Amino acid sequence: MATITTPRLSLSPFEPSDWAFFRRLREAPEIMRYMAAIASEKETRRLFAARLTAQHTFVIRRHDDATPLGDIGLQISAQFPQEADIGYTVIPAAQGQGIASEALRAVCEYAFIRAGVTAVNTYVLADNGGSVRVLEKAGFVRTQVLEKAYEINGVRYDDWVYRLAGSAA
Repeated sequence: MATITTPRLSLSPFEPSDWAFFRRLREAPEIMRYMAAIASEKETRRLFAARLTAQHTFVIRRHDDATPLGDIGLQISAQFPQEADIGYTVIPAAQGQGIASEALRAVCEYAFIRAGVTAVNTYVLADNGGSVRVLEKAGFVRTQVLEKAYEINGVRYDDWVYRLAGSAA
């Protein structure tokens, strides 16, 4: 599995030792408020096990520090292998420092050059202004608004669909 490096970051595959970080991330209300309801430990372990074997998922760290700052990953479509969905999370202490932007650009470049993808898609809740800014700064274009299409803890949210074509990267 690949490791991606940027000027400040190392994006490496998940290791079993990343479990505590992954669990904290998936149990943090300030992170999960834009993603999903907080899952049971059993479900979080199942998701983590999938991350350990996934080909295009990465833990985000600074070069000079082994502390995980977030995660990012591609899900290449089985039906349309030239397309992938991307998702990412960054711990609150690392937000606002360009970490998500730098990791996003690097993984999109990886998708286009090394994974054979021609377009990357993502879904973001309209209320998640920080992530919207990260996506738009990276050149993603909003292609669709899915009104009240996503539910978290009984509340329905607008879901925005964004796309980055390989030639735009």
